[in-house]
Amino acid sequence: MRVRVLYHDHCFDGTASAAFFSQFYADRIAPAAEFAYTGMAHTADQQFADGLFDGDENAIVDFKYAPHPRLTWWFDHHQSAFLSPADADHFRKERRGNYFFDPAYTSCTKFIAHIARDRFGYENPFLTDLVQWADIIDSAQYGSAQQAVELAAPAMKLTLLIEAANGSEIIHRIIGWMRRHTLDEIVAMPEIQSLFQPLYDRHLRSIDVIRERSTTAGGVIFFDLVGTGIEGYNKFIPYYLFPENVYTVSVSEQPFRTKVSVGSSPWAGARVRHNLASICERYGGGGHPKVGAISFPTGAIVQARQAAREIVAELQR
Repeated sequence: MRVRVLYHDHCFDGTASAAFFSQFYADRIAPAAEFAYTGMAHTADQQFADGLFDGDENAIVDFKYAPHPRLTWWFDHHQSAFLSPADADHFRKERRGNYFFDPAYTSCTKFIAHIARDRFGYENPFLTDLVQWADIIDSAQYGSAQQAVELAAPAMKLTLLIEAANGSEIIHRIIGWMRRHTLDEIVAMPEIQSLFQPLYDRHLRSIDVIRERSTTAGGVIFFDLVGTGIEGYNKFIPYYLFPENVYTVSVSEQPFRTKVSVGSSPWAGARVRHNLASICERYGGGGHPKVGAISFPTGAIVQARQAAREIVAELQR
């Protein structure tokens, strides 16, 4: 039995979701199953090629729905889980497998754990810490911006590595380790340590770049990372630097897209009055009510900057 797992790449919750689902499947469904992983990234022209679904069973976790006849498992918790109304209709009417969706959950890992328990009678106490940290990280349940940026906890160190890793090979190994090792044990591995330190140094440099490139007005932090070589950043840095603000809008470049990121401070409370997923959906993006993103084609910098300016103006109002 070969199980292909498509997961949200370069995301702690996506990685943990793949690990929890794999262990659940091995323990409850098919002990001899072999797992293969494919990291999925949001793109401007999102597609699910037939070749992605090459397993005897095929699962998507923490990523958009695919109306594919070979999809047998799907778990997601994003408001923007469907690429089109037709996909949403397919999910409702033509299910061919175990498909589960609930945007009320703050992390997909926690959602999978609850479905495994309630529908399949499966619980795994060893993975409780993984589930809890995935929920903390994906819903930004940090005590302060300092905790989120200074990366003292092993889960936070792994988050930095997962989000900034070059390619997906190391993430696939981390998925396997998460099934059988504690987060402390994974972080202590020499391979992880050798990868973490240069990424941490780059993380510290990104704090300085964001400080230099940021403007603040009307409760909104805006910065443009195009041309800096920084493809991603810790999304709590803006609130660490400018704690009085509510929202962040940024523009960045990655090899496969130009990205506008839109977020809100977890410590802003009632001052967060906009649904950021709904705003991003108007530009072809999506996400959660308090954090979202838009993927534009590679090189579409002018288009991305225009969208970012419009969103900044809307949030300031």
